[in-house]
Amino acid sequence: MHRRCKILISFTLFLVLAGTASLAQDTNDFLAGNTKSCPNCSLEHAALKRRDLSDADLSGADLTGAVLHRARLARAKFTGAMMTDANLNKTDLKNASLARAKLARAMFYEADLSAADLSGADLGEAKLQKARLIRAKFDGASLKEAILTGARLDDASLRGANLGAANLVEATLRRADLEGADLNNAGLVDAALREANLKNANLSEADLFGADLTGANLAGANLSDARLSRAILTGANLEGANLKGALMPDGSVHE
Repeated sequence: MHRRCKILISFTLFLVLAGTASLAQDTNDFLAGNTKSCPNCSLEHAALKRRDLSDADLSGADLTGAVLHRARLARAKFTGAMMTDANLNKTDLKNASLARAKLARAMFYEADLSAADLSGADLGEAKLQKARLIRAKFDGASLKEAILTGARLDDASLRGANLGAANLVEATLRRADLEGADLNNAGLVDAALREANLKNANLSEADLFGADLTGANLAGANLSDARLSRAILTGANLEGANLKGALMPDGSVHE
């Protein structure tokens, strides 16, 4: 029995070492440009600027601090990847999958993530200024303190997303689905939220100065202590909304 255990342990160790060697070879091939895909590879701080990685599979890969500036990443798979502090400025990420990816402090300036899937992703403090996020999916994602100034989120889905203290100044969220989203203390000055679904959303202490909420659904939303000065609420549904302490468009404070 003792001999059989030793044989089993040796065989298991062999498989682990063989797998490690194979993964290292995959990493080298990927960095050399011989292959586009490298799931679960270790690619920290990899220099991938302008690389064509369309349709690549990098699921579970470690791309911490990687530089992907202007890379072509359409339809690429980054599911569950570690991409903290990565540079993705001006990348093409249309229809890419970044579900559950770790993207804290990642940079997406002017990146195109149209129809990308970022559900459950961690984008805390990420920089998405002027990013194109039309029809992107952020359901259950964390965008706490993220910078989205001037970003385009028309028709995007952010159901249950955490946007606490996020900067959405001049962002467009026309017809966006923000049901149940947390926007506490978020900056939405001059944001376009026409026909957006904000049912049961938390907008307490949010700054909605000059925001366009024409036709928006704010039923059951928490707008307590929010600033709605000069906001447009024409046709908005405020049924059951909590407006206690909110600064209204006419300058009055709601009781």
